[in-house]
Amino acid sequence: MTELTQGFAALGVNPLIIEALDEMGFEEPSPIQAAAIPLLLEGKDLVGQAQTGTGKTAAFAIPLLQRLDPEEPRPQVLVLAPTRELALQVADEFGKIGKRLRVRELAVYGGQPIERQIKALRAGVSVVIGTPGRIMDHLERRTLKLDQIRAFVLDEADEMLSMGFIEDIEEIIGHLPAERQTICFSATMPEPILRITERYTRTPARISLGGRGIAAPPAIDQAYFEIRERDKVEALTRIVDHEAISRAIVFCRTKRECDELATALQARGYLAEAIHGDLNQVQRNRVLARFKEGQVELLIATDVAARGLDVENVTHVINYDIAQSPESHVHRIGRTGRIGREGMAFTLIHPREFRHLKLIERATQARIQRRSVPTATDVAERALDLLGERIDSLVTGGAGQESRFMDLAARLLEEHEPDRLVAALVAAMAENRGAAGPETGRLGSGPVPEGHDFPNTGAEPGYVRLFMNIGARHRVTPADFVRTIARKADISGGLIGAIDIYDDFTFVEVPKEVARAVLDAMEHASIQGRGIHAEPARPGH
Repeated sequence: MTELTQGFAALGVNPLIIEALDEMGFEEPSPIQAAAIPLLLEGKDLVGQAQTGTGKTAAFAIPLLQRLDPEEPRPQVLVLAPTRELALQVADEFGKIGKRLRVRELAVYGGQPIERQIKALRAGVSVVIGTPGRIMDHLERRTLKLDQIRAFVLDEADEMLSMGFIEDIEEIIGHLPAERQTICFSATMPEPILRITERYTRTPARISLGGRGIAAPPAIDQAYFEIRERDKVEALTRIVDHEAISRAIVFCRTKRECDELATALQARGYLAEAIHGDLNQVQRNRVLARFKEGQVELLIATDVAARGLDVENVTHVINYDIAQSPESHVHRIGRTGRIGREGMAFTLIHPREFRHLKLIERATQARIQRRSVPTATDVAERALDLLGERIDSLVTGGAGQESRFMDLAARLLEEHEPDRLVAALVAAMAENRGAAGPETGRLGSGPVPEGHDFPNTGAEPGYVRLFMNIGARHRVTPADFVRTIARKADISGGLIGAIDIYDDFTFVEVPKEVARAVLDAMEHASIQGRGIHAEPARPGH
């Protein structure tokens, strides 16, 4: 029995849900999940104080899905969320967790044609996740009936308060059956929210995960980078290159993310390996030994896998996913800056996670400075600076003083102007070390080039080889790629060249003249329900 099975099974979670959680990469229940799931499975009302990123969505989705009647075609669970983005995230989580339970969920929000939502509601859904305004629209049109609602969730209640939704919330609650389970999650508990919880819940259980003021180590400088989810891999590689990071631990939230990130980094030329709960002790020891010996420069880890990890000379910790709690954040960044040495900790966040970051900052009494992701030009200039330092050390250290090198140097100086000669030698070294310019190096192509001027990607003449972050493990076939590319980029499938599918990624060759259109189209495409990131491949892969 795995740690995952033991952890969630001990809480009374349905084995079918546990299988889905395992596929999602969950390793063990988070504190909010361990506290909330047993209470909600008993049907208790709950008021929880918890931030985004603590695992609270799964904390209520797991027990509510388990208590559903899959044969009832009308909505049994209603979740109110303040924004379209959060509604979609919650719906996605319900869909993944409940995939084996024959449960249908629907997100309803403004900005999407209401007729599409009405059609889905008529077809029958068990879980409705929506913004207050759009839920009100459906109630007024009588296209949403709430008479069979068994559980009502008010998610991020303080955010809805700040957006002026309190009156709508109370109106919606008035349409709910009196006999129901009511759950409220909020990062803070202002007076209006407390009044709602007192008025509409029945002797609720209360959970608070606000952080206990654990202090961050003083020898660690911290910074954060605010980026879009689809840009995270590119941002990480630029940060690693610009900071010249040679030994870092990169934290992801789930086992699956660890594997996918490690594979994406390996495809870009980085010495990266994943460590998580699915590795047996022999595999774990092998990965750690390679990391300690410098054969691995980026160790991609989950919180569980990093417990007890003690490696000297870790210069950086990078939170690829923000920590779920201040305590977890401090435990993560404490892997660097040891034995009196200075360390650096970077955190990548989505704009929605800014408030959670500020909570961590307050609770840990540490300043986390905002920084901008380095541009490709920044990375190239930094590489040249490092190359200059390397040349200086070689000269001052007496490297190349053997007679054969000195004789060659003398001849070259006779035949060429000194400044042009040095520039040519530096250019040759830069090309070998991946520092020649913003379109070379381990970043692959840097920013995607405009027009048709693509770098060498190792494709057949006239073609561009594209790297895509989906492979055989995701049950894709060459036909999937041909069909998706042809439809999304509006090109003939016959134009598509070689397709090489590996476990976690795929290389696809397309004619150079349509490569730009394919790259742009794939940014908004998905295969087997997975979003796709595409970029020009690096030669040699």
